Amino acid sequence: MADSPTMTYGGYLRLDDLLSCQEPRTSAHDELLFVIIHQVYELWFKQILHEAALLQRRLEEGNSAGSLHTARRIAKILKTVVGQLDVLETMTPRQFAAFRDALGSSSGFQSEQFRELEAVLGRRSYPASDLRGDDRLQAAVARPSMFDSLLRYLAGLGFAVPREALDRDTSRPWEPDAGVQKALLAVYADESGPGAEVCEALVDVDEGIQEWRYRHLKMVERTIGAKIGTGGSAGADYLRSTLFAPAFPDLWEVRSQTEPTTAEPTNAGSASAGEVPVDGA
Repeated sequence: MADSPTMTYGGYLRLDDLLSCQEPRTSAHDELLFVIIHQVYELWFKQILHEAALLQRRLEEGNSAGSLHTARRIAKILKTVVGQLDVLETMTPRQFAAFRDALGSSSGFQSEQFRELEAVLGRRSYPASDLRGDDRLQAAVARPSMFDSLLRYLAGLGFAVPREALDRDTSRPWEPDAGVQKALLAVYADESGPGAEVCEALVDVDEGIQEWRYRHLKMVERTIGAKIGTGGSAGADYLRSTLFAPAFPDLWEVRSQTEPTTAEPTNAGSASAGEVPVDGA
């Protein structure tokens, strides 16, 4: 990079390396499309993880505008990822069958980056075989999830997030919490406030993941029907079991609850024993 005046487009993007990464194992025309689509997925997963780390830092710092911007970018990327399934669905079952055997034991369920993304969003239950030898996944499971960071952000705004929610063991799965939902109702009472806007942006992210799961399921059903997936996975049956399981259930639950009578956040400087003061204030 030091020789930037002579840097070329291909050199900067390392196109020789990038374009040599597609190595179809058969002569089937559609295998190249299959390879490229899945490689692009992994590039987008890499970017989402990059953005998610920034989003958590901004939430922890109390940066409302930055958090909103980053969450919206993640949601836009997820829309793009879902849209790419339209291209993959132009491949017929017969066209996929022409090279399916060449996939061997490989499966999309083996995507380390997507597993890490699930952990960032709050998943904590993984088979021991997934965790073994995967330092990044182990670290993601151990540290606070995105929702944990959101709760700290809201507490920093002065909302009465229960202390036990902030002090919880973040390596454990999150369980919907009535006290947290009460705080979220207060957040949503001021729809134009930064807290509500950030919460809605995270709902967009959650919805984007759920949309991806649904569209992925339908693509698999269109391509292989009820057959066992590559690598011995349960295929469509497993994907169907993951549907409608939100990453941030409390943000969805409050939509069916009565709003509080006041929209004013608790003053962080005079938080009561049941509330969490702003750390470092």
